[in-house]
Amino acid sequence: MKRVHHINIKNDRGEVYCCLRNKVVPLDEEQLTSFCKGCSMFAGTAGGQGVECIWNDMRSIGSPCLITDPVSELKQNQTRQVRLRTVSPAM
Repeated sequence: MKRVHHINIKNDRGEVYCCLRNKVVPLDEEQLTSFCKGCSMFAGTAGGQGVECIWNDMRSIGSPCLITDPVSELKQNQTRQVRLRTVSPAM
């Protein structure tokens, strides 16, 4: 996993994907004050257009990563890779 700088631009309803809360949220003063400002992933306000976050991302994506569709970002982050271990038969 690598640290990725996510630039989450608000959609037409003023929403962004929040990794901390793992959901699409309205990016309003309450979100910024109650969640973003105290979050260790918070990296800025994207010039007033959204929110920037830096976190370890399992996906093979570039950094920075521009996100304009928070619903799609939520769906993509629900897929987790599972490593299977091969077990040798007992003798």
